[in-house]
Amino acid sequence: MARYFTEEHEWIEVEGDDATIGITDFAQEQLGDIVFVEVPEEGADFAKGDEAAVVESVKAASDVYAPVSGVITEGNPALEEDPALVNSDPEGEGWFFKLTLADKSELEGLMDEDGYKEFVANL
Repeated sequence: MARYFTEEHEWIEVEGDDATIGITDFAQEQLGDIVFVEVPEEGADFAKGDEAAVVESVKAASDVYAPVSGVITEGNPALEEDPALVNSDPEGEGWFFKLTLADKSELEGLMDEDGYKEFVANL
């Protein structure tokens, strides 16, 4: 299983043709207390960079972008009842959605964990 990161502070964990996407710990810290999350419907088809989900905090609302192209297989239903999961476990139980990859070559432009840590350190 490989994990990648984007400059928009999403993480993507890939196993075969399936991927799980969420926002990073850095992103949830910047947002503050999360009060609402809207996840995409199963079957939705997104191109890389499309707005796929919405997260609202006490500070601001932000879009979560699809880091790669694909078809949604599941939105995280737990976030509707408990959006604070994003704060307590952003890179685990607070995942946003799962999708089937349309083009694995899109993973090549993403950062690994060390690259993301260096990116955040320079912000």
